[in-house]
Amino acid sequence: MKTSLLLTLVLSAVAPLLGADDKPACCRVEAASDDSVAAAELPPRSLYQLEAVWTDDAGREAPLAALRGSPVVLTMFFARCEYACPVLVHDMRKLRDSLPAELRDRARFVLVTFDVARDTPEALRAFRTAQALDAQWTLLRGSPAATQTLAMLLGVRFREEANGQFGHSNLITILNADGEVVHQRTGLRDGLDAAAQAIVAAAK
Repeated sequence: MKTSLLLTLVLSAVAPLLGADDKPACCRVEAASDDSVAAAELPPRSLYQLEAVWTDDAGREAPLAALRGSPVVLTMFFARCEYACPVLVHDMRKLRDSLPAELRDRARFVLVTFDVARDTPEALRAFRTAQALDAQWTLLRGSPAATQTLAMLLGVRFREEANGQFGHSNLITILNADGEVVHQRTGLRDGLDAAAQAIVAAAK
C-alpha cells in the first residue's frame, strides 16, 4: 500500500473519532504492506508506519522511524509558547530524571511543532539553545498535512489564536521501541509517576 493511500485511510478513520474522546486514534491504523523489510516488520499500530518527511533543527531530514529501538517521550508544541509548552518541557525533564540510571540515557525525547509557518529549523534551534536541550532531544517540523495527521493520531488538538499563540492539548505520549503508543499523560505537572512506569515498561 502506498504511503499516500495509507494516510488517506488513516485520516478517514480517525476524523469522526477525535471528537468523542482524547484517546490516541493510532490504535485504529491498518497494517501497511510496504516493500521494504523494515516497514513490513513494524507493528500495525506503529506511528513509524507513516513516512512523512520531517526536518530537525539542524535542517536534516529525520524520519520518525529513525527513533525505532528506544522508548520515546513525545510532545507536540510550538516554540513561541508563553506558558504550557515550557511546562511540558519541564515535565519531560522531570520524567528523565526519575528514570532508572540504566534507562535514563536510552530514552529519546521528541518535540514536534505544530506552528509549521514560524518554527523553522532556525527557530527550533533557538528554542533548543534557550532550553539547554542536549543531543537526547529531537526537535522536528513537518508539512501541514504531516503535522495534522500526527496530531490526529495522537489525539492532539491545536488552533491558532488571533494573537498568534495556539490553544492546544497538553499531552505527553510514550512510545515503545516500535513506535506504538503505550501511555499518554494529559495536563501539566501531574501524572509523571505513571508516565515514568510506562517508559520503564516500554524499554523491556
